[in-house]
This record gives sequence, structure tokens and C-alpha cells, in this order.
Amino acid sequence: MEIIRVTTKDQLQACFSVRFKVFVEEQQVPEHEEIDEKDESPEACHHFLMLDGDQPVAAARWYEYQPQTAKLQRVAVLKEYRGRSLGKQMILAMEQQAREKHCTFAILDAQCQAEGFYSQLGYEVISDEPFYDAGILHVRMKKPL
Repeated sequence: MEIIRVTTKDQLQACFSVRFKVFVEEQQVPEHEEIDEKDESPEACHHFLMLDGDQPVAAARWYEYQPQTAKLQRVAVLKEYRGRSLGKQMILAMEQQAREKHCTFAILDAQCQAEGFYSQLGYEVISDEPFYDAGILHVRMKKPL
């Protein structure tokens, strides 16, 4: 497995293919809610892609949400690749780059069903109540970097 910091449109399209399978097909997120302005180019956000050989198997992105605070988003691992710590590897790779860019905190909006996964990586819930995003319950979580 190889994690790539996305720099080309082809790599970005590979990210979209993973995200489309996970979020749109599997979780029924409306396509117009899945793609946004941070997906316009490889430079619009810090995109990450994981490959198994030539096969895209995981994707994620982050951006500087507030000064020195990275917001991690769109963490997606293909169903057949789950349970192999690929999501954890993607999170750690994004956190590493965020530290390189002088971020001191990371936040994310976790689907409630994934709260335990992020807790194991050191994230703590900071939202008062769960909230809906794309029709799925989420909690906001934060971690010092």
C-alpha cells in the first residue's frame, strides 16, 4: 500500500472514485453534497490517496480550517479494504502534513458510527449534540497535534 499526497488531476479523480463508492453508492449521500469547492483542483485542499498497486482503495483530505487548525474530511476506505488499519494510516499521514504546515490541532466531523475509531486515535468529542450532515449523524471531534 502506498499513500500519495495528491498533485495531479488524475490522482484527484482516483480520490473521487473511492469517495463516490463509499459515500454516494454505499451511504446514499447525494452526489451534489459529496463534491464541493475544495475538490476543484489538487491545490484547493490537501488530498490524500492510498493505492494497492494501481488500485485506489482509500482517500481523504484536509485544509486549514482556522489558523493552526486542520480540518480532516472525506475519509473513505473501500468496503473490501476495511479492517486493515488503512483509515488509521490515512489519518496519521494527514496529521503529519498538518504538523509540517504548523497546525497544532486537528478537528473532524465524525459519523457517529465512527466515533470509537477516532477516539482510539486521540480525538475527543467537542460538539454538544450530534448533528446531521448529508443526512448522517455526526459529532465534531478535536485532537492536539
